[in-house]
Amino acid sequence: MPAEFPDFRLGNVLATSFTATLTERHGDTVERIPTPRRLVDWLAVNGLAVDSCTTGQLGLAWDLRESIHAAATAAAIQDALPASAVQVINDRSAQGRAAAILTPDGNRRWRLSSASRVEDALGVIAADAISIIAGERDGKLALCASPTCQAAFFDTSQSRTRKWCEMNTCGNRQKKARFNANQRKNPTRQR
Repeated sequence: MPAEFPDFRLGNVLATSFTATLTERHGDTVERIPTPRRLVDWLAVNGLAVDSCTTGQLGLAWDLRESIHAAATAAAIQDALPASAVQVINDRSAQGRAAAILTPDGNRRWRLSSASRVEDALGVIAADAISIIAGERDGKLALCASPTCQAAFFDTSQSRTRKWCEMNTCGNRQKKARFNANQRKNPTRQR
């Protein structure tokens, strides 16, 4: 029987969705890609299907994920980008071989090299991270207001004032905690 893994958090931005494969970074961390097979699954769900993944390639992916998280966090708080994170992102971007293609229905898809290597998929993710960290896309990097999460996310809301990486997880958890605290302060209030 295969091991159960937590669901993937899928967002609209590839790079920050990738960093969300490790959540609750300041609490009880949740690793969503603990095995090479799980990385293959995540890449496929995100339109970057690869044939296989080794333990070494999983390590490259984790390094890229943490580098994107570090650089995106620095950018969100308007701090200097960590040189080591920038180096990893640039290296992964330069080493990947992928091409953007236009589908008949007018969407962009990525075509990886004929070998469908993990490194090619990581190159696409790194290039996406570069575009959001460099400020080339409409939106802004922000950090989740949840004290246990603090994930970097790309806010494309009209007001650019989103507080949580995901309303369905961190946002609801915070609202529930606030509600429960209010109930404890005012126990005679009806629910």
